[in-house]
Amino acid sequence: MALEEYAAKRRFRDTPEPPPKVNKSKARANYFCVQRHDATRLHYDFRLEIGGVLKSWAVPKGPSLDPSVRHFAAHVEDHPIDYGGFEGNIPAGNYGAGSVMLWDRGTFELLGEAGGDEQLARGDIKFRLHGEKLNGDFALVHMKGRGKGNEWLIIKKRDEFATPGWDVEAYAYSVLSGRTQEEIAQNLPARKAKRKAAGATDRVWESDREPKQGPGARGRGTGRTASSPGPRTLAPGPHTALKKKPTPRP
Repeated sequence: MALEEYAAKRRFRDTPEPPPKVNKSKARANYFCVQRHDATRLHYDFRLEIGGVLKSWAVPKGPSLDPSVRHFAAHVEDHPIDYGGFEGNIPAGNYGAGSVMLWDRGTFELLGEAGGDEQLARGDIKFRLHGEKLNGDFALVHMKGRGKGNEWLIIKKRDEFATPGWDVEAYAYSVLSGRTQEEIAQNLPARKAKRKAAGATDRVWESDREPKQGPGARGRGTGRTASSPGPRTLAPGPHTALKKKPTPRP
């Protein structure tokens, strides 16, 4: 998939999403992110930087650290690298209208000898995540001969980070701003000032439109209070896996 499909679905004069731009720089580490997207249906967008773009999958139930679950992941259009720092509101009437949370981010390593494009083409991508919430070995596996042809599974491998019964909704806060989905939908400010590391390009993207109201403004959430501490920030660049599993905020 190319960024032409991404651009064709969006009117950039009306949405704060970043316009398409292919990044072929070899200096950038392999970036991954997960965005919690409260659109028509709440889902998680899982993205891996491969070939200068973010290869993307929509995961209705979200990723998991539980190796016993295999969650469905729909392969969707490529997104520009800049989308990996996007958090804010897509106004009503636009494709994907709703609130977007930067739920996790970090770097990843491909496992095996084959490159990312080759693994993608054969329908079996194996990788190791170094994120703020997700760590360890995973696989994305194409379910060939099914439905529309974009049906994949995201699978956690058994390793030191495997956690039976792990609940994605226990971690429903932004790694960029510390906000809940409701706070993002209401355009509330970040919970605390975020340290900006040298070379970082992340920013909180906000719509100048009013947040959606009524039944569509679901804002699924967390029940956390404003006094809850925000997560740590992640400096860009390669780093090793965390020694401890993340702890959900109270």
